[in-house]
Parts: sequence; structure tokens; C-alpha cells
Amino acid sequence: MPENTPPSAIAPLASVSIDCPRPDDLAPFYCALLGLEGAFAAEDRSVVCLAGAGPMITLMQADEYVAPQWPHGPQRAQMHLDLAAEDLESAVDAARRIGARQADVQPDPSAWRVMLDPVGHPFCLSAVRPD
Repeated sequence: MPENTPPSAIAPLASVSIDCPRPDDLAPFYCALLGLEGAFAAEDRSVVCLAGAGPMITLMQADEYVAPQWPHGPQRAQMHLDLAAEDLESAVDAARRIGARQADVQPDPSAWRVMLDPVGHPFCLSAVRPD
């Protein structure tokens, strides 16, 4: 196989699932942050799927939800989203307006900002763009 040829996927990425206390409360934040819309939900609203820009974001109710503590803490972040921002400062301001907050620890604020969603999940707004 040539060096630049990606391997075949067994299955394409369909969704990234995020545990949270109440999916309906978190859905408007991710719709605004990522430009998504509600796609479908479980009848009891314990699962809400958002779509519109690549893989779906699935918000799943976790009754025993404990917010991650970044970068250190007893409940470590196990994954986070990296979002490519055209203008880092504008993206940070816009994320704050919809309910995000900036994390206390910022390893390289000129290249990316670590943000926290309304229930504490970290995500990064990044000035680093893929080629």
C-alpha cells in the first residue's frame, strides 16, 4: 500500500456520544456551538442526537454523571472535541455567550483555548488548522 493511502475503514464514524445529566438541557449548547440540529431522540429523551456537520453528536443521560476535572482531578476527561476556529478570540467570545467557560489551565493560549461546556466537558478551540 502506498505511504499516503489511508487504510480502509471497517465502518465510518457515525456519532460521538457524550454523557451528561440531562440531554435536553445540553442540546441547545451543542447546536449553537457546532451549527447542528436535532435529528432524533429516545421517547423518554434520555438520548438526543444532533446532526448537520459530519458525524452526529449523541447526548446520553448518565444518572451518575460526574463532571470531568481538567487537567487533573479524580474524574479525568477521557475525550474532548477539538474545533478549528477561524479567529480564536471571536470563537472564545461566541462560545462564552452560549454558556461555555474558559478552563483555568491554558497550556498554549496562542494556539488553542481549553473551554468547558455547561456541564464541564472540556473542548478546545484551536487556531491550528489541518493542511
